[in-house]
Amino acid sequence: MKILHVIAGMNPNLGGVSQAVRTMCTELAKQGVYSEVTGLDSPGEPFLHNEPAFIHMLGPAKTPWSYGARFLPWLVENLHRFDIVLLHGLWLYHGYALRKAVQTCRSQSTNETQPRVFIMPHGMLDPYFQQAPGRKMKALRNWFYWQLIEHKVIEDANGLLFTCEEEQQLAREPFQPYKPKSESVVGLGVEEPPTYTPAMREAFLEKCPELRDTPYILFLSRVNQKKGVDLLVKAYTQVARNYATAEVEISQQETLNPDPDVAVRIPRLLIAGPGLDTPYGQSVQQLAQESQAYESAISFVDMLSGDAKWGAFYGCEAFVLPSHQENFGIAVVEALACGKPVLISNQVNIWREIDKSGSGFVASDSVDGVLQLVQRWLNLSIEEKGQMSRKALETFQKKFSIASTTHHLIDVLSN
Repeated sequence: MKILHVIAGMNPNLGGVSQAVRTMCTELAKQGVYSEVTGLDSPGEPFLHNEPAFIHMLGPAKTPWSYGARFLPWLVENLHRFDIVLLHGLWLYHGYALRKAVQTCRSQSTNETQPRVFIMPHGMLDPYFQQAPGRKMKALRNWFYWQLIEHKVIEDANGLLFTCEEEQQLAREPFQPYKPKSESVVGLGVEEPPTYTPAMREAFLEKCPELRDTPYILFLSRVNQKKGVDLLVKAYTQVARNYATAEVEISQQETLNPDPDVAVRIPRLLIAGPGLDTPYGQSVQQLAQESQAYESAISFVDMLSGDAKWGAFYGCEAFVLPSHQENFGIAVVEALACGKPVLISNQVNIWREIDKSGSGFVASDSVDGVLQLVQRWLNLSIEEKGQMSRKALETFQKKFSIASTTHHLIDVLSN
């Protein structure tokens, strides 16, 4: 089987879709499936080095639509080489161009077999994007684009592929007409993390030396309003304030607790990711600074990668992500793979799997919800935290391993 992955771009700073494609291509190759990737990045971009599949980048993309003049002709010339075309993501020129290329190839008088086309929306049909405050103009734009173009892209494809059941259900809500030929939940796997080494810890501590002897809870994602980072800062500040008050009260009752620091000490919160230099990122840092005495409860660091990233995962007590919308949450699954419980909002689409497996806690995407998540974690005993850590690793192996999800994807595409 030969698969062509069509994506707007592979820049890792633009979100998890590009990383999902990289991981998918790597595992497909292990299972004997050949992949190529095409998109609209500039060919010389440094992040395109050492990719797991053969790359055809035909940019640079122009306009907010990510238009590239060379893209459609290349598709017309090359589609016949593949058995399957996977379109990753919606709303941009790459989907429109793929539909036009398929139509052109079918109209040509050749005997060449044309590939079947499937679409992975990666959460881009979530009703959040039509309902979120501050997105009224974008929501109106999407509605018109759906009526003119996007519903045709979906209806002409052989089917839609979803990462989880929640995504499949939500995709049916925001737009009409919605008439895909088929729908399948194929999952989205994550590679097993590299085995822990002391070098990972040292690489992490080089970035965050203040955490050398301090337990911490980890947020590792883009620092973006959609991720609910402001909720996290507000909630954690409140937790720190409550525990600081408790420490004073307990220290005044030494006979009840001779070691109050152990009783009330809470882990720090580490917020790690790109976006700290944006207006939103600066605003959440200001929130932490305004807490004065409680500022020391929260640390910030820019994007972590390589050993530093894995050192952050392996070293944390738990992982937290209070997103307002998250189609899958690759970082959530990476945390599970490191044996770390996850504290997530019920807007992360794999929340049902987390809740049922007991590998973390789930609450609403609000300050009160995040307070609940953190407090429930802090109330656990050491033994209970250890049990949840074991369940986290089991959940990854059973539900989110890239080997098992890729095998299922191949089965769906082969039928």
